[in-house]
Amino acid sequence: MAGARAFRLSDVTLDESIGRSTPDVEHERAVAIFDLLEENSFRPEGHAGGPYRLKLSLIDHKLVLAIATEGGEAVATHILSLTPLKRIIKDYFMICESYYQAIRSASPSQIEAIDMGRRGIHNEGSQTLEDRLKGKVAIDFDTARRLFTLVCVLYWRG
Repeated sequence: MAGARAFRLSDVTLDESIGRSTPDVEHERAVAIFDLLEENSFRPEGHAGGPYRLKLSLIDHKLVLAIATEGGEAVATHILSLTPLKRIIKDYFMICESYYQAIRSASPSQIEAIDMGRRGIHNEGSQTLEDRLKGKVAIDFDTARRLFTLVCVLYWRG
């Protein structure tokens, strides 16, 4: 299959190693997966084309990306240390908490300032994730943003 439709994710699943969380967190995970599947660009290096299935796992504080074709043929498995993302994820959680608190009581300009900071940290995490995947999987920045959101939601315990 050729073209842009060949280089995209058609399915994303979370391994049981991720575990279950509160209904709110489960909802956020479902939304993150939906957003990622809705629009993405995903091109494993050296592979002729998909679409692809992605299974995410967390093993020993590492992110495991198991990539297969829609037919189930294994394409690649990449294991990424999450160390480069830990500080960014922690900062992102902190600023998100500030943002949610601000929505209840802060002025619109304060909320906007916090939201700008939140987007900046999200962009930093997205760029870091895109960089970590270089040479393994080519993704565009919007896909990196959606994937970073999903990685954050995997850590979110509610």
